[in-house]
This record gives sequence, structure tokens and C-alpha cells, in this order.
Amino acid sequence: MNLSVRINEDSNLKVLEVSGEIDAYTAPELKESLMPLVKESGKQIEVDLEDVQYMDSTGLGVFVSALKASKESGSHFTLKNVQERVCRIFEITGLSEIIDIKAAIRGGNE
Repeated sequence: MNLSVRINEDSNLKVLEVSGEIDAYTAPELKESLMPLVKESGKQIEVDLEDVQYMDSTGLGVFVSALKASKESGSHFTLKNVQERVCRIFEITGLSEIIDIKAAIRGGNE
């Protein structure tokens, strides 16, 4: 499966819309798009994962690298609309405790 990454900019907020699967083959493309954004000082970046149904450990590595870079530059990034299956990976690894994650809302009460 391919990966699609679109960047929408609005002053200090940049939204990265990601769709497809994040794995060893597609993670470099995600990293290439995300890292320059989180390295900009004082920026707010949202990574919309609504259309990502699968992610492996390579994807986790991209987000850990982005977290480190954002802390160094004083920017902040949030993962939003994270599907339950992908969110579970962050929870199992403990990364949900250090990365700002907003899970997708399904059916009202979660």
C-alpha cells in the first residue's frame, strides 16, 4: 500500500494529513515530510492519522524522532484522529504517555 502525505498550512498551525499504511517502505516518506516541520521553532503541527489503518514499529520511530526534534526546536506536535488499532501500538509501547495523541471518536462515548 502507498502512503499519501498532504500539508495544509495556516499561520502557525501546520496539518499533515496522512493516509495509507506506515511501514518500513513508507516511513521514510513520512519522515521526509514531518521532520522539517517539527524543526521549525515555535510551530504547532498536527498529524492527522484518520486514514491510517496500519502502522509498524518503523512508524513509531518516525514519531519518536519527531518528538525529539520538536522539543529541541520548541515546536509542538499532536497526533489526531488516531484509529483504535494504531492507538493501541502507542499504548503498548508507552509512547501514548509522552506523545500528545487524540484518538478518533467512534460512536460518541469513548
